[in-house]
Amino acid sequence: MLIIEAFSKKKHLEYSTKNPKVGGPRDLETLYSIEEFKTDFKNFEIIELEEKEVELNEGLFHVGTGSVIRFVGRKK
Repeated sequence: MLIIEAFSKKKHLEYSTKNPKVGGPRDLETLYSIEEFKTDFKNFEIIELEEKEVELNEGLFHVGTGSVIRFVGRKK
């Protein structure tokens, strides 16, 4: 089993521009897309793969609305 939560390419930069306290990477190369997960983990049965808006409250550097991709997969 593999469980990953990563900041989204699609929307996270928009959120971090509005609120720098939300944290997360600020360049596209370190953000992820659903398509990348499908390609990178094609040998996995996808149990969950979704892009989701979340409220972060994890210390000083992750506070506010962000966009993440959640992946749960099982190796085939």
